[in-house]
Amino acid sequence: MSAGPQELVSAGQRAAALVVRTLRALRVLARVLGVFVAITVVILSVAPWQQSIDGTGRVVAFAPVERQQEVDAPIEGRVIRWYVHEGSRVVKGDLLLELTDNDPDILKRLEEERNAVVSRKDAAVSRATSIQARQKSLGSSRTAGIRAAESRVAMAKERSRAAQQVVDAARAAQETAKLNLSRQQKLVNEGLASQRALELAQLDMVRAATDVERALATLVAAQGEEAALESDKVRVEHDLTAAIDDARASEAGALAEEAMTAAELARLDVRLARQSTMELRAPIDGTVLRLLSGQGNSFVKAGEGLLVLVPDTEQRAVELWIAGNDMPLLSVGRPVRLQFEGWPAVQFTGWPSVAVGTFGGEVALIDATDDGRGRFRILVRPDANDPWPTGLYLRQGVRVNGWVLLEQVRLGYELWRRFNGFPPTVAFPSAEKAAGKKGSS
Repeated sequence: MSAGPQELVSAGQRAAALVVRTLRALRVLARVLGVFVAITVVILSVAPWQQSIDGTGRVVAFAPVERQQEVDAPIEGRVIRWYVHEGSRVVKGDLLLELTDNDPDILKRLEEERNAVVSRKDAAVSRATSIQARQKSLGSSRTAGIRAAESRVAMAKERSRAAQQVVDAARAAQETAKLNLSRQQKLVNEGLASQRALELAQLDMVRAATDVERALATLVAAQGEEAALESDKVRVEHDLTAAIDDARASEAGALAEEAMTAAELARLDVRLARQSTMELRAPIDGTVLRLLSGQGNSFVKAGEGLLVLVPDTEQRAVELWIAGNDMPLLSVGRPVRLQFEGWPAVQFTGWPSVAVGTFGGEVALIDATDDGRGRFRILVRPDANDPWPTGLYLRQGVRVNGWVLLEQVRLGYELWRRFNGFPPTVAFPSAEKAAGKKGSS
């Protein structure tokens, strides 16, 4: 008996359900994925993550004077002998090399030139001394000459005064003779005196007038002599003053020549000292890294590098270069983890406590400007609680990878921040903390 239409439809549905039925393995996988997602969400919301800024650099000396430096030639010449080679350990004062000038008689010539300059200087000193003595003599002469001229002027004034008195007496005598002549004239007119008396009175009148004129001439001569002596006094004073000024100018010239010879002598002494420094010695304890000049016919100029010296240092630091985009996040005192080249290490930037083979440090210096390519230099000094390898293994120039540690956040937040391109979380130290760190450093 054939099946009905409804039975055929039910059979078809059962067959289709068997075909599209979910396999057991897929159901198990879905459950596992769900549990994994749930665990991942829990981890992202609970697990901590250390934010950091990475950079690369090298090991350097903390003090700039203890970093790699060149030893320059103090004079022009040729290297005739080396006492060190690359890799030699030297102590301050050790002999490095010997130099010689191209002119073998240079020291003799410089000595002769120096002796000539010394003679010129001695001559200038002697001339200045003699001029000073001359000034003293001229000063004494001026004083004596002025006193003598003043004495002559005083004598001339006394003669003028005496001549004035003679003039006054002559005028008084003339007045008396005039009165006597008038009296005798009256007496003669009255017949009381003789003509002889009148004539004698007239003669006295003429003599008195002559005496007045003679006295006036003497007075004028005395006054002229006084004026001449006054002028002579001024002339003597001016002449001797001019001579003294001339002596002072000569003294200034002699002193200037003395100063010039002294400066020239100092320059010659410097040249002699440099030329005498034929032996170049180590300025500091360290290791010879490179020899920059040959030996024999190699000519070097003053100031040209002869060798490269790496000083010994116990105060090492790391020079890290940080991108300018991360520079605003830095501050002095930030902790740093360092991975030195050639030192086995396993680094987890997000979990520094898990890292192996890295060393601690802290930011000691941040440059005020970049290197011209947008990178900023920071100096990292060792952490006192996490010492670095010894200098035997950690030499200057060793490459370093560094991570400046910022804030600790949740792993989920860090992933979300990175996906959205947000900056890290930064909490800068307070003013009191920064001041304390600065004072302790």
